[in-house]
Amino acid sequence: MVKVRQDHPKKADGRVDIDLWLNRLTAVLPLSSADYVLLSRACELSLDAEEKAIAAENIWAEGASSFRTGLEMAEILADLQLDSDTLIAAVLYRAVREGRLAPARVESEFGSTICKLVQGVQKMAAISTRRNDSEVSVLGQESDEQAEQVRKMLVAMVDDVRVALIKLAERTCAIRAVKDVDISKRTRVAREVADVYAPLAHRLGIGHIKWELEDLSFRYLQPNDYKKIATLLDEKRLDRQGFIDRVVAQLHDRLGDINIEADISGRAKHIYSIWRKMSRKGINFSQVYDIRAVRILVPDERDCYSVLGVVHHQWRNISHEFDDYIATPKENGYRSLHTAVVGPENKVLEVQIRTQAMHDEAEYGVCAHWRYKGTDSDEAEDSYEQKIAWLRQVLAWHEELGGDPLQDDLNSGIDQNRVYVFTPDGHIIDLPKGSTPLDFAYRVHTDIGHCCRGAKVNQRIVPLNHQLESSDQVEILTGKRESPSRDWLTPALAYLATSKARASVQHWFKMQARDKNIAEGQALLDREFKRLALMQLDFEKLANNLSLSCLDNLYAAVGASDIGVGTVLNAAQKMLPCDERDDLIVPFRSKAPVKPQIGADVYIDGIGNLMTDISSCCNPLPGDAISGYITMGRGVSIHRQDCANVLQLESEQPERIIQVAWGDAPKSFYSVEVIVEAFDRQGLLRDITDLLDREKVNITAMQTLSNRGKHTVDMSIIVEVKGFNELSRLLARLNQLSNVASARRKH
Repeated sequence: MVKVRQDHPKKADGRVDIDLWLNRLTAVLPLSSADYVLLSRACELSLDAEEKAIAAENIWAEGASSFRTGLEMAEILADLQLDSDTLIAAVLYRAVREGRLAPARVESEFGSTICKLVQGVQKMAAISTRRNDSEVSVLGQESDEQAEQVRKMLVAMVDDVRVALIKLAERTCAIRAVKDVDISKRTRVAREVADVYAPLAHRLGIGHIKWELEDLSFRYLQPNDYKKIATLLDEKRLDRQGFIDRVVAQLHDRLGDINIEADISGRAKHIYSIWRKMSRKGINFSQVYDIRAVRILVPDERDCYSVLGVVHHQWRNISHEFDDYIATPKENGYRSLHTAVVGPENKVLEVQIRTQAMHDEAEYGVCAHWRYKGTDSDEAEDSYEQKIAWLRQVLAWHEELGGDPLQDDLNSGIDQNRVYVFTPDGHIIDLPKGSTPLDFAYRVHTDIGHCCRGAKVNQRIVPLNHQLESSDQVEILTGKRESPSRDWLTPALAYLATSKARASVQHWFKMQARDKNIAEGQALLDREFKRLALMQLDFEKLANNLSLSCLDNLYAAVGASDIGVGTVLNAAQKMLPCDERDDLIVPFRSKAPVKPQIGADVYIDGIGNLMTDISSCCNPLPGDAISGYITMGRGVSIHRQDCANVLQLESEQPERIIQVAWGDAPKSFYSVEVIVEAFDRQGLLRDITDLLDREKVNITAMQTLSNRGKHTVDMSIIVEVKGFNELSRLLARLNQLSNVASARRKH
């Protein structure tokens, strides 16, 4: 069903008459005087930008008028009863896309909302320029799966639902305009429309746009089949119209007898739908029952079933051709009664029965509810808001993946948890949110990940821990030999977000020589424990506590990434027996320690919740062996077990010493002194404080000592952390700053 376009009104000099065009538009979509002025200004701005560009270039960009395309897009959106912001964005979009109009000017003259709409459509346009239409499979995905990836990418990029509707209008204009272009471009546009935008229109329930997009893309992709069905329809058109006229007259008479006012009309089935039904069911043209069809529109839902009874009483119904989409709507919101009967002259006839509101929804989908916005009816306003929320759920297209689409979307909210990126060849790969170029490399192929040395995102070199966003185009720079870095496995550096990539790196190291793993593991543990001031640990005992027979096995397991440094660190923190006095874990120092809330970090054995107080004499840290002392009026005072004060109290007042332990998840913050040694440079202090701010680490004190002769600086920074894991991540980030020689915990 291809819509016949109406030419734009013209002045005597051949230019578009904007005033006449606006008057024609307002007959379809009434506008306020303020909106009328803004839309008129947008038209003048787009026309002026085009005329200046033509004068400078002496050519038409892409052989078409961006101004007239904008007007045509606005007409399509006006038919959908969209708001004035959407129409203005449509008029300006092509001028901005072709570089004739700056987004900053759009924002200054029309506001940020319209500017964001235009820029949102521009982001979606990146798909057209980057996607690959080939039929070849990529990463095990056939071309139809790639089309599904494109549709998912669109969803991930849409923040305002109007962006998707403007893009639909733009692609409708594009496929209308390719009739006379070369066959390769016509086929490319038709393939994109068939794979991506016609299904999008279907998901939004916008029937008349979906039908036009399907018919036009079918016409260009399979011209012989299109012409064959079009010819068959033309041959039967006059006979079919006479039959429909007689049916309509009979139905008017019958419904008049029961006092139901109805709008009855014939409906032409679009060509692609006929071909699809013939192909799917393996039938010929004469067996397509709904080529002859009438549609009955009634005032309310109760009348739908009354009319159904009249139709079935008048003609014999075909039982397996009845569908009640009112009681059970389709997942895109479509509602109607469908039945097929053996009508006059023993010819099969399809009858659709619905209310006017159902019909608007079937034709315009969610857009039908724009026409009710701004009325005095609270019910209409609520319906509009609910429909906007519903549209965002439908955009997720969960029915493509199985399960209950609306329930799944309500459970997960509208946040998208995956990103969709392009390969250099234009194929699409989906990854979890937060993925990096390294995750992308391992997703393409394990060997590419192992050989990765760098990455480009959108033609720009980026760090390997750069977070990817939907529509990015990623290119991996590889070396000649495999050599992953152990730093990739450090969570604090955020190189890898996917378990597949991490497992691939871990497996690579595991397969290397044991001696190399031992050396790497020893260096890794020595560096980490030295940084945390925990070098006096009994490593042989630590290995036994981790169920390893000897220290070399511990080093080899860490070197092969079978055991993480964090696991070893947690085991080390639990090693301190009550009777040992050697200072295995140095307490954090603080003049004003942060006190935990009741029961926040400390569990008091056999008593339950009591007020606790972290003792300032030893400042215990989660992981340190601790004891509790019952005070007079201040609850339980928490000390390290090797604290001199608590040892004296234990000998003098043993009845007031109780057994306590750290809770599973500390919620309080503890002070620790960090020493930073660096070569002095301008901006060093700013970079350190910016890093601490990004890590959300609070600074309670800071001292710096500069040596101008050696150009060095030593810093003492007291920060608040939750425990060793957070401290380890902070020290790793500090050591990555330029000019920083070392960052470690103070002994």
